[in-house]
Amino acid sequence: MTARTARADETCQSPYMAKITGEEEFVYVWTLGQEGVGDGMDKIVTVDVRTNSPTFGKVIDSDSVGGRGEAHHGGFTDDRKTFWAAGLADSKIYIFDISTDPANPKVIKTISDFVEKSGGVTGPHGAYALPGRMLIPGLSNRNGDGRTALVEYSNDGQYITTHWMPTAASPRGAAVENVADGYGYDARVLPRKNVMLTSSFTGQDNYMRPFGELIKDPEALKKFGQTMVLWDFHARQPKVVFNVPGAPLEIRWAWGVQNNYAFTSTALTSKLWLVYEDHDGAWKAEAVADIGDPASAPVPVDISLSADDSTLFADTFADGVTHVFDVSDPHHPKQIYERKIGKQVNMVSQSWDGKRLYYTSSLLSRWDKPGEDGEQFLRAYGWNGKELTSRFAIDFTREGLGRPHMMAFGSTKLYSD
Repeated sequence: MTARTARADETCQSPYMAKITGEEEFVYVWTLGQEGVGDGMDKIVTVDVRTNSPTFGKVIDSDSVGGRGEAHHGGFTDDRKTFWAAGLADSKIYIFDISTDPANPKVIKTISDFVEKSGGVTGPHGAYALPGRMLIPGLSNRNGDGRTALVEYSNDGQYITTHWMPTAASPRGAAVENVADGYGYDARVLPRKNVMLTSSFTGQDNYMRPFGELIKDPEALKKFGQTMVLWDFHARQPKVVFNVPGAPLEIRWAWGVQNNYAFTSTALTSKLWLVYEDHDGAWKAEAVADIGDPASAPVPVDISLSADDSTLFADTFADGVTHVFDVSDPHHPKQIYERKIGKQVNMVSQSWDGKRLYYTSSLLSRWDKPGEDGEQFLRAYGWNGKELTSRFAIDFTREGLGRPHMMAFGSTKLYSD
């Protein structure tokens, strides 16, 4: 079976991972604790999305981790038996069992020595499934600046190795287009071409600083990533450091067997970028479209590419809008639709069949908007190829849950390639 056989899994998942068959049954929301809201702790919130369930669109379980460490991203192991959820501030990683009872995740292990084991990496940014192991991009280091690394663990939570990002002082054999800043964010693999892409954000000194204060500091604004790195995946060897200014964030590889390209968006310059292999086998990066009006600084954040590689959803945090692009010609994307999701919006998760999308609101605890503009929600929509229609919405503040960030799909029905 190929990855295309799965009919409902989230489109951004690792190609090495067991996939869902049929529609997703649960959505797991990795949620930032918020002082004065519920227990104030980071938690996994489980939402029932089984269409005929009496609790459809409702929270059916909530599992707190006993602390507040800036919950951010996470990911499943390749066998999909556990979900790893990371904290940017405390650098802890919580491993949840989601196979014993997919409706009721439970913490079975906490990795508290990530910084020590990795050699000084901080801010674990999610987890990406590789065969028998997890790849964890870091965002920072003990000094709080942006230099960071990729860290590998076994599926049972044992540290394996650290791969530091290339810098101008230590390019590690990579060709450098302009600068090599050593920053990190996302990491994604295209196995059939033996390539991995990484992107770059900023260090802990910036991402744990209040946004209103940060944007008034010219020196701080210079300390954002402006690179993407193409790696020889099997060797874990950086090959090319592309110049991609403006903090490139999420990476989404195309799924088509002839489509050797990936998209990313830049948070500070509001651009959609394409990284692709040309006819001569050389890899290149180029800006291919604006996302919203760059002059208004809408802050593009998460993106989602459809399983047929034809449609891309791009969220802009500042105005709360999701933008839909026709990317059937990846070099010339065209916006075909947009909708305001909320006063702010961050993550978007799309089902494999393209019929359902889920949105969450929180970016970072100190970057979310203040007061009523900082509404916190999970909102679900149907997509018919032309417009979004509401399915359900959950107000996380009213429910006493906190700030919803990253989502992942759960099910009792899986297959492995």
